Amino acid sequence: MTSVNTNYGALVALQSLTQTNRELSEVQNRVNTGLKVASAKDNGAVFAIAEGQRARVSSLGAVMDGIDRATSVIDVGLSAGEAVGDILKQLKEKAVAAQANDLSQDQRDALQADFNALRNQIDQIANAATFNGSNLVNGTNLTGGSAAFSVLTSDISGQSGAYELNGLALPALSSASEDMATATGLTINAADVLSFTITSGNETTTFTVDVDAADTIQQFVDSVGDASGGRVTASYDDTTGVISYQSNEDFTVTFEDGSGNAVDDSGLLDGTNGTNGTSFTQVVAPGVSNNNLTVSGFDFRLGKAGQALAGLTSSLDISSANGASLASDAIDTALTNLNKDLATMGAQSKALEVQKSFLGKLSDSIEAGIGNLVDADLAKESARLQALQVKQQLGAQALSIANSAPSIVLSFFR
Repeated sequence: MTSVNTNYGALVALQSLTQTNRELSEVQNRVNTGLKVASAKDNGAVFAIAEGQRARVSSLGAVMDGIDRATSVIDVGLSAGEAVGDILKQLKEKAVAAQANDLSQDQRDALQADFNALRNQIDQIANAATFNGSNLVNGTNLTGGSAAFSVLTSDISGQSGAYELNGLALPALSSASEDMATATGLTINAADVLSFTITSGNETTTFTVDVDAADTIQQFVDSVGDASGGRVTASYDDTTGVISYQSNEDFTVTFEDGSGNAVDDSGLLDGTNGTNGTSFTQVVAPGVSNNNLTVSGFDFRLGKAGQALAGLTSSLDISSANGASLASDAIDTALTNLNKDLATMGAQSKALEVQKSFLGKLSDSIEAGIGNLVDADLAKESARLQALQVKQQLGAQALSIANSAPSIVLSFFR
């Protein structure tokens, strides 16, 4: 039937042209933005996933900024430690020179004046080594204290990679500078050792820490990190009297009594005091993970108990050969302890560098994943754009032909 009221062909052509225009607008938008999912109306589920991952990329960026700041704090501390080390070497030179017996008193007084001037610079250096309000070398950010310096190393906390062992409270100990032997009920023999065994894949490594009754709690705590190269660290809480061991890897800790006596771990391990036998082993179970790394803080100031320069006090006198010899020994001890502390700080700086590198790669991978979800294939879209432009022109032509079809009715009335 031919009708001038209803042109079905034109209606079909119009619907086809409208659909082509809609698809053309969609492709043009993808070409303009480079995204196949630019808003929630394009694909709500994919858009929600992409937005969540974009938020994580931003948080990873903030974590890496924090690691950069923490690295700067450590670097400033290392610079101060190296400067203190240089001064200790000069003090050693003065002390050795003062041991000569042919010096006059005036010469000794001059050496003493130089010695005092150099020594007095150490505290100034330690106190000046502050970055962004944090100082790792003047005692304000000591590990285990309320102001311990910590850095965010991840945007997510979880179970994996967090292992911690909390010992029993050490009796009658209230300070990290007290000797281990002063703890009531704690029996330490010359051959006693504490061993940490770490298994990573097919590799098993054991680190041994000598337990010396003459060591202070702080020295023992430091020796754990030194012996394991930072893979296991220890901390001491003055309030609770507890020594804690932490690692990012699963580890087993063993206390061995080398004298063959009954083991009395008394807080060195998490267990029962006075365990029978010559050794006591504690397998560490995963603890609650966190996304913070506590950076070891030290005190490089003069004469601070339990710290690197504990023996370097204002009482050192090189105005006599005997006094110079004592000062030389004290400086040697200070240099040894200082170098240990600097090695610990350097290892922590390296660990943060590795963590930042990992986070950078993780961020890149997440961004690539977001791209897989929302980015448009521009080569494909450009080909589709040209096809739709041709289709649009053909649709317009078809609509024009359909619109002219009813004019045939006029020929019926000629």
